[in-house]
Amino acid sequence: MKKKRFMAMGFASAAVAIGLTYSSVVLAAEAAPSDAPSVEASRLQALAKFTKVLSIVEKYYVDEESIETLMNKTIEGLMSKLDAHSAYLNQKHFKDLQVQTKGEFGGLGITVGIKDGALTVISPIEGTPADKAGLEAGDIILKIDDKPTLDMSIDDAVKLMRGKPGTPIDLTIVRQGKSKPFVVHIVRDIIKIQSVYARTIASDPGAVYLRVTSFDQKVVKDISRAIKQYDADAKGFILDLRNNPGGLLDQAVGLVDLFVDEGVIVSQKGRDPRENTEYKAHASDTLTHKPLVVLVNEGSASASEIVSGALQDHKRAVLVGQKTFGKGSVQVILPISQTEAIKLTVARYYLPSGRTIQAVGVTPDILVARGKVPETEENEFAIKEADLKMHLKSELEKLDGNTTSTDANVSSEDENATRKTVITEQQVNNDIQLKEALDILKALSIVKGR
Repeated sequence: MKKKRFMAMGFASAAVAIGLTYSSVVLAAEAAPSDAPSVEASRLQALAKFTKVLSIVEKYYVDEESIETLMNKTIEGLMSKLDAHSAYLNQKHFKDLQVQTKGEFGGLGITVGIKDGALTVISPIEGTPADKAGLEAGDIILKIDDKPTLDMSIDDAVKLMRGKPGTPIDLTIVRQGKSKPFVVHIVRDIIKIQSVYARTIASDPGAVYLRVTSFDQKVVKDISRAIKQYDADAKGFILDLRNNPGGLLDQAVGLVDLFVDEGVIVSQKGRDPRENTEYKAHASDTLTHKPLVVLVNEGSASASEIVSGALQDHKRAVLVGQKTFGKGSVQVILPISQTEAIKLTVARYYLPSGRTIQAVGVTPDILVARGKVPETEENEFAIKEADLKMHLKSELEKLDGNTTSTDANVSSEDENATRKTVITEQQVNNDIQLKEALDILKALSIVKGR
């Protein structure tokens, strides 16, 4: 598998002298040339405009700012306007990223993203403080302690939520179906994740339930072991990718390869041809051809969408649940100095059929809402994409003037259910999506048997 490139980017600086003429604090624009400029001329004109604006701000802005500070702010603005995942990593953020990838850290156990302009929970990670506190995929984080999150970057939000294990934090949450925002109190802890569970189902021992909570480096190994353990007696498999925020691409590709013996699994395409590649299935790696049902929801993102989408395109599995998050882009960390870097989107993922995941997601074959679908009340807080920010600002104004009720007892249904060796009939009945998947698997097994 091709390794990611880490490129050091050097910048040559040039002193550009630009004459500025002011009359009653009105800046006169230069006349545009009569003929269409060449590409190189356009680049030079754009750079000249940028330098001119920078000089004006440095000279006339109400507060004195160093040129270094202005340049950092400029880079931050540029990266944040590209997309929700690109970012400038200053010295502290770059160091935090290195700590995160090298060792344990205190946190909540949630993956977040920017969706419709709001800080949104992609998924709580199973068994973590956030999961035990009852946070759900799709929850909007309106405040982190007393800090509003509107227009806050993902990196800044993660920085606020991460902290020393044992320290508390309050998140103000907006959830569709709740009449008003509520506060969830969480105590940070060291995040340790068990990424794979395998269980049988009491009501139908021939159905094997495989749960993948995140794509760490052991997923393919652990799922392979589970398939080999159960395959002889199994009628089929249920692969649960709900609330799985993603992870390592090679593990996603390897997981699909266990069920598919040929064809493209996923392709990666960017402007730089060196980023373009295809990942294909191999018959030698395939472990089972038995019926397969995949569970997904709005908390399934990135690698989870690659797995579910590829299996759907190959007509290898039936997808059940809710539309996935829609995160199908590739980011790399590019150092620009010894202490700074940028996180840049360089490519997008494409499924075997050629469709993209980014901002679209994967739609299940069978749409099933989570649990019992509540009836909409006229006074409920309804979230609409078009006016989401206006609603959130309104809620913030209410919070500033009123005490928000604390809902510290929000809890997920039977949080220990997914950790048991056997899933009971009652647990299946409490999970409509799982029950639907089990019924579909039974039907597929009957058809295959005939």
